[in-house]
Amino acid sequence: MGKKKGVAPRLADALELVLGTKELPMRLRAWDGSEAGPARAPVIEFRSRRGLRHMLWSPDQLGLSRAYVAGDIDAPGDLFESFSALSSVGKFAELKAFRPPTFGERMTLLNAAVRVGALGLPPAPPPEEMNVTRSGRKHSRKRDAAAISHHYDVGNEFYALVLGRSMVYSCAVWEQENIGLDAAQEAKLDLVCRKLGLRPGMRVLDVGCGWGSFALHAAQIYGVDVVGVTLSKEQAALGQERVGAAGLANQIEIRVQDYRDVHDRPFDAISSIGMAEHVGGDHIGSYASHLYGLLRPGGRLLNHAISWNAGEMPPDPDSFIPRYVFPDGEMLSLTVTLGALESAGLEVLDVEALRRHYALTLRAWVRNLEENWDEAVRLTSEGRARVWRLYMASSALGFERGLNGVNQVLVQRPGGEDPPLRRGEWV
Repeated sequence: MGKKKGVAPRLADALELVLGTKELPMRLRAWDGSEAGPARAPVIEFRSRRGLRHMLWSPDQLGLSRAYVAGDIDAPGDLFESFSALSSVGKFAELKAFRPPTFGERMTLLNAAVRVGALGLPPAPPPEEMNVTRSGRKHSRKRDAAAISHHYDVGNEFYALVLGRSMVYSCAVWEQENIGLDAAQEAKLDLVCRKLGLRPGMRVLDVGCGWGSFALHAAQIYGVDVVGVTLSKEQAALGQERVGAAGLANQIEIRVQDYRDVHDRPFDAISSIGMAEHVGGDHIGSYASHLYGLLRPGGRLLNHAISWNAGEMPPDPDSFIPRYVFPDGEMLSLTVTLGALESAGLEVLDVEALRRHYALTLRAWVRNLEENWDEAVRLTSEGRARVWRLYMASSALGFERGLNGVNQVLVQRPGGEDPPLRRGEWV
C-alpha cells in the first residue's frame, strides 16, 4: 500500500497525541478534503488550519473546545455519536486531568503543524470565552454577579428557544421518557412543592429563582407567597413581567439580590433549585447556615443540585465549562453537600437521585436548540450557540456515564412539627 496522502493522517496523529490514545474511534476530515480513520465511524471535521493551531498552543480539552466554538472544528453528523466517540478514549475515558505535554510530544505536534502549513501564533480565544476567574476574589458578591451575568444574561429569547414553554433551567422529572419536556418540568416543580409541604398562606424563599417558574407554580397551585432572588437582571425583568401578566404581583416578589443579603426572615420553606453549584466548596457551609437562619423552626429546605460523581479527581477549573459556561461553578459531591447541611443543624428527611432525568432533559434542550438553530444564532452569535450545543451535549453524556449526578436533598430545621412518618406521604 502506498503512503496515505493529504492532511487528515497527520491530523489524526496530532489528535491521538492530545487525547492520549493510539487509535481514534472516529473519522477525521481535513480542510483539503482528505480523510483518515475508520470508514463508518462518526466524523470530526477540521475546517481550517487554525483548528490545529488551537491544539498546538493548548493541547488539552480547552484547545479542542476553542476550536469547536470558533467553528474551526465541527461534528457534521450526529453530535452525540461524535462526542461519545471522542469521550470514550484516552484521557477522557480515564478521567485524568490533561497533563502538560512532554517536550517530545510538543515537538511531534509542532512537526505536524509545520508539515500541514498550520504553524503560527496562538489564535485568540473566541469572544464567548470569559476570564472572570482571574478578576477579583472568588465568590465575592461582585465576582459572583459577573459570573451569573455571563451565563444567564445571554438573552431571554435565546433561553426560550432552548428551554421551551416552561422556562425552567434545571433537571426535569420524567415519569416516562416520552411525556415531553414541558410536562416533565411541571412534574419537577410540583414535586418540589409537595416535598416542601406547601400550604396556602405560607411564605417561601426561592434562591436562584430564574425566570420565576417555580414561584409562579407555587403561588398559582399552592396559594403561597414567594420571594424569588436572582443575580441576573435579565431573568428578574422577565420574571417580574410574567408575575404581572399572571396577576400575582400581590403574592410574588422577584428581586435582583444575592442570597447572602436576604435577611427578612422567617420563611416557612426555601427552594434552591440549580443554584448551589454557584456557591463553591469553601462557602457551602456558610450557605447552609444562612438558609438555616432564614427558616422558621420546622421549616423545610429543598436543595436541588448537580453533584460530582467521578471520585477524588476534581473537575478541571481551567477547562471548557468554567471558561465558557459556568465561571467559578463548582460541582460538589453529595457527601460534601449533606455534611454541610447537617453541620448547619438541618435534619435530612429525604435524598432523591435524578441523574438519568438530567440526561433526558439535556437531550431535549439540544433538540430544541438544533431545531431553532438559525434563530438562536440570530439572537446571540454562532459562537454562543455552539457553546451551548457543546455544553449541553457533553453534559448529557457525562450524566449518562455517571460522571455527574443531580440530587434533591430535603432537610428540615428542627423545632417545629414532626415530618411525616413515610416518604410517600409528601411525594
